[in-house]
Amino acid sequence: MSNSNNLSIDDKLLLAAIDLIAEKGYNGVSTKEIATMAGLSEKTLFRRFGSKQNLLEMAFDRFHYAEEITKLFNEKLVWDLQTDLLLISRTYHEIMNRNRKMIMISIKEEGHLPGFRERTQKHPRQLLDILTNYFTAMYEKGKLIRTDPELQALSFIMLNFGAFMNNLDNDMNFPNVSLERFITESTQLFTRALTPNII
Repeated sequence: MSNSNNLSIDDKLLLAAIDLIAEKGYNGVSTKEIATMAGLSEKTLFRRFGSKQNLLEMAFDRFHYAEEITKLFNEKLVWDLQTDLLLISRTYHEIMNRNRKMIMISIKEEGHLPGFRERTQKHPRQLLDILTNYFTAMYEKGKLIRTDPELQALSFIMLNFGAFMNNLDNDMNFPNVSLERFITESTQLFTRALTPNII
């Protein structure tokens, strides 16, 4: 994530919180440390966010993937299954890797903060809804076999989430398989399985 001087006050605080909480854990970081790292006063942090938990929750809303993925579905799809799934998968991994620190925080902290689990699941649920609608539309266009669109959307998400999690703290677990090769091969399999046979 960027640490440019052009960042807004809010973004400076949000990024500082992500960096410090990823490194030290939620309980290991004070609001004073976050403000200091952002080059601001603790009073500014409280005035803008009210609490450390609010700050962390806003970081998830601000820097996670729902908005970017929604834009992709609204503007970049070409209604060709393989082309679209490749774009979705590559974009998903790009965003998840960019937000690696936040994912690590969500795994470590979701059980300790009231309401945090629901917030961390908001983005995956939105992606599931969007992808389910895409598969439904593809079926209606005659480009997808009859299937359970929500189950197929969940399968595609879990396939990609599993690949991301495998590389979360070490990208050498399967050194002979690059992420790009995984994306290409898995997308081809999905496309073959879901494309109607045209006689």
